[in-house]
Formats: sequence, C-alpha cells, structure tokens
Amino acid sequence: MSHDPHCIFCKIVAGQIPSKKVYEDDELLVFHDIHPWAPVHVLLIPKLHITSMADLQPEHAGLMGRMTVLVPRLMKELGVTNGFRTIVNTGSDGGQEVFHLHMHAIGGPRPWLKG
Repeated sequence: MSHDPHCIFCKIVAGQIPSKKVYEDDELLVFHDIHPWAPVHVLLIPKLHITSMADLQPEHAGLMGRMTVLVPRLMKELGVTNGFRTIVNTGSDGGQEVFHLHMHAIGGPRPWLKG
C-alpha cells in the first residue's frame, strides 16, 4: 500500500496534519519530532507507506540509502557538529510507536532526557 488513510505520518505527507518541515523531495519528508529527546530531533520518513523496517524489500534499498546519506547533511545544517544518533525502531518489541517506517536523527549537547 502506498498510502494508509489511518496513518498519522501518511496524513503528514498528505498535508492533512501540519509539521515543521526540515526537508522534502519526491520520496522523503523530514520534520521535527513533536516530543524531542535531544536539542535536535528530526524524523525522516519515506512518502511511500512502509509499515516498518521488517517490511523492506530489495527495491527499497535506494530509498534507505538516500535516508542514511541525508542525515549527516541535515544534522550539519541544523547546527549539530559534535556527533548524532540515528535510530530505527522496528515492531512493537523494538519500540516502534508509529507504524510507518521512520528514522530518528538526534543530536546536540548532552545530557539528553531519553535515549
């Protein structure tokens, strides 16, 4: 399914729910997390609805590669200069709360409240 009408991230992609966008292109959307764990905390999501990392297929390799390569550039643009973390929670036992594949990119001065 390319879009799930019940998915909050699909609704953000469709513009039905506002977000503080950091980056957008034809395949990806990046926006600030509404409950940040660190001074800089953004979510990278594919516009295509993929439930979790467990549902990735070989044809998604390029998309995941683009997400991974985009993180350092965005962190630098957002002022993160001394390192960052990337996190992909997968499934309920993996801590995933929104079932639309997403990558957390977090950085900024420690100590962080969570993570």
